[in-house]
Amino acid sequence: MKFCSNCGAPVALKVPPGDNLERHVCDACSTIHYSNPKMVLGCIPEWEDRVLLCRRAIEPRHGKWTLPAGFMENGETTAEAAMRETLEEAGARVELGELYTVLSVRHVNQVHMFYRARLLDLDFAPGTESLEVGLFREDEIPWPELAFRTISATLRHYYEDRRGGTFRLHAGDIPPLR
Repeated sequence: MKFCSNCGAPVALKVPPGDNLERHVCDACSTIHYSNPKMVLGCIPEWEDRVLLCRRAIEPRHGKWTLPAGFMENGETTAEAAMRETLEEAGARVELGELYTVLSVRHVNQVHMFYRARLLDLDFAPGTESLEVGLFREDEIPWPELAFRTISATLRHYYEDRRGGTFRLHAGDIPPLR
């Protein structure tokens, strides 16, 4: 950030009074500009023993497979964001279940959250951000072609819990690649 969105004056990176972290602060109007992690919301759309995946038509990871997910918009709940992204990316309508994974991705300042969800019908199709969509059984998941480690982690938890017969909330961190 170079300029204040409040008054247009240049900002400086410094620790404001009463804080302990550097922030972009406007010397002209004293506005403190906070930069916080972005929320990525999605779901695991289930149909019988299969889950719905989307093949990405956009960067990053063009051509790789993912669960339907994307950035939360202002004015949305996490549930609304997950359902909207599923509709936008896969044309799929879902009934959301419980929150399933909360994964911190600190190295890119993001938090990824996935709900379990039930597909309401089989009327789905690729949205503008997807090349194709499809239902996959566990042995059909294109593991090496998954777009993000949060997707791999979520699906691994999902299938492990499914085999165990009990689903629970999973929280964790996705460290940077070395």
